[in-house]
Amino acid sequence: MPADALASFDIDNPDLPAAIADQALTSGGYPYDERMKRKHYNKALYDLQVELVKVLSWLQDSGERLVMVFEGRDAAGKGGTIKRFRQYLNPRHARIVALPKPSDRERGEWYFQRYVAHLPTAGEMVLFDRSWYNRGVVEPVMGFCKPEQTEQFLDEAPEFEHMLVREGIHLVKFWLNIGREMQFKRFHDRQHDPLKIWKISSVDRKAITMWDDFTAARDRMLRDSHSKHAPWTIVRFNDKRRGRLNAIRHVLNKLPYAGKDEAAIGEIDDTIIGQGPDFLKTGD
Repeated sequence: MPADALASFDIDNPDLPAAIADQALTSGGYPYDERMKRKHYNKALYDLQVELVKVLSWLQDSGERLVMVFEGRDAAGKGGTIKRFRQYLNPRHARIVALPKPSDRERGEWYFQRYVAHLPTAGEMVLFDRSWYNRGVVEPVMGFCKPEQTEQFLDEAPEFEHMLVREGIHLVKFWLNIGREMQFKRFHDRQHDPLKIWKISSVDRKAITMWDDFTAARDRMLRDSHSKHAPWTIVRFNDKRRGRLNAIRHVLNKLPYAGKDEAAIGEIDDTIIGQGPDFLKTGD
């Protein structure tokens, strides 16, 4: 669907246009035209969550540290994915970090400083629901920072992450990717669901008309911050079920934890998940 046509639709209209509903799942080059069946998803998710319990036990026994960064457009599925990662883990040792906008004091600090304060100690897992990469996409697009601040961030982020990895922290960076029609559908669903309407903000509404700006900022951020020591893992997330399963499998495959059950983990779907910005070119 042409960008200008989609931007003209009214999110407050309770009727979702059929053209959007029909194209949402396959938008952005998504490789499936049906969602994964729930019964298959539930069984696979259970097996993977058992493995995640093993991961946290391994972290505590070994003193290893794990950081996961979840980035993506608004409504990409970050929060729901983090929930499935952390669902059966001890919250004392598996922490979710979702920081509000910086205070006056924090705005005067080194940009990475407030994120450093939330890094894990020995035996911990930390899941960032958005992260320092706010300065790579959201802040410059929405005008919340100066261009020179974004330039400095993109120069410093690989060095900052190299420090984390050299320190021994296991670092996993996810970009959850969705198509434009799917984002609009999810915004529309939130707007008309009394249990989810709190998720819609003025920034979300503005983002509907700024798709191309977010795309350009995303592409540059991924290109400049993808590195051998801290690569980006791209997950196509029009179907949240397939996306969640493959994200968890990626983490499990990456870590050398005790008692790993390869059969329970299953196979990665390489049409859904891949490494680096080049993976986007195959569909986005």
